[in-house]
Amino acid sequence: MGFLDIVFYGFVAVVIIQVIFYVFFFSKFAFAKKQKVSQKNIPVSVIICAKNEAENLKAFLPSVIAQDYPDFEIVLINDASKDDTLEVMEHFSKAHSNIKIVNVKSIEAFWGNKKYALTLGIKAAKNDYLLFTDADCKPVSKQWIKKMSSHFSNKKSIVLGYGAYGKINKSFLNKLIRFETLVTAINYFSFAKLGMPYMGVGRNLAYTRKEFFNANGFINHIKIRSGDDDLFVNQMATVRNTALCYTSGSFTKSTPKKTFDAWFKQKRRHVSTAKHYKLKHKVLLALLYVSNLLFWILSILLITTLYNWKIVLALFLTRIILQYTVMGLSSKKLKELDLIFFIPFLEIFLIVMQLTIFINNLVSKPNHWK
Repeated sequence: MGFLDIVFYGFVAVVIIQVIFYVFFFSKFAFAKKQKVSQKNIPVSVIICAKNEAENLKAFLPSVIAQDYPDFEIVLINDASKDDTLEVMEHFSKAHSNIKIVNVKSIEAFWGNKKYALTLGIKAAKNDYLLFTDADCKPVSKQWIKKMSSHFSNKKSIVLGYGAYGKINKSFLNKLIRFETLVTAINYFSFAKLGMPYMGVGRNLAYTRKEFFNANGFINHIKIRSGDDDLFVNQMATVRNTALCYTSGSFTKSTPKKTFDAWFKQKRRHVSTAKHYKLKHKVLLALLYVSNLLFWILSILLITTLYNWKIVLALFLTRIILQYTVMGLSSKKLKELDLIFFIPFLEIFLIVMQLTIFINNLVSKPNHWK
């Protein structure tokens, strides 16, 4: 058996793996029925942890304050900021009685650890239902609290939401950031639909105080400075206690990075937590990534050599059509349809970037919380 024969059969195996992912995993979310929202009016504590976020609080906190919901408080955590973050919080709290401030000062044992600050904020919250977002996030509607909290029930104590990034016209970096965010959301929504929830994003995440204290807070991963959102979900989320919220109006929108270097550093932090996921999640995510990488490498090699080109082309198009169908339906749900045309280019670039980030993280540890 020659080299191209091995490449060909490897390509067939890779396409089969990709088809399995798209048909049995990602289609679960893509073809999911439209969600119905029934307002429950349960008391909610919105928790925002901020470190040197004075300007973002000025810009985005009013959209949280303006939520159309009968019973909610806002817990603002000032995590040892060096700018005017505390002063901005105090300004808003004077005008709004439902704002509570938790002023966290650095202590040596937990220096720079967001989880310590979040723990103090959660303990200070008066309500049992907690909704998390970031200081640079804006709810896309006044129904955000209503729609996210509607998925809590006697059985559902964790709610995974979608945290989008704002659009910047004529920016490839912005498209790449939003595409990576879309792919990540499709992954965690699809896995959760299949009964294997493995992560959520702190830009839009909800869980109960009871769930937090059942986990002993962040104690299992307190020494890992990142992962206050995904590692907590990875530890506590199950098929029984986890709900998804992807109705329009339930999303948050964040300010995207404007330089490649800033985004690269942010992704290094995010990727560094994945090695702490449960083994089954790590295996599946690694298989997904490796099969994506090999799909493009092997297909390019086989097409350029014209080896069994009819079969190769048929397999290539089968995977591409499946991808466009599933991602098209998913991106429609998440209001990211404008990215679909660029899928092949963005996917190839993202695969290369993820490989670069993985290698960089092996060489040196990424920096964390500001």
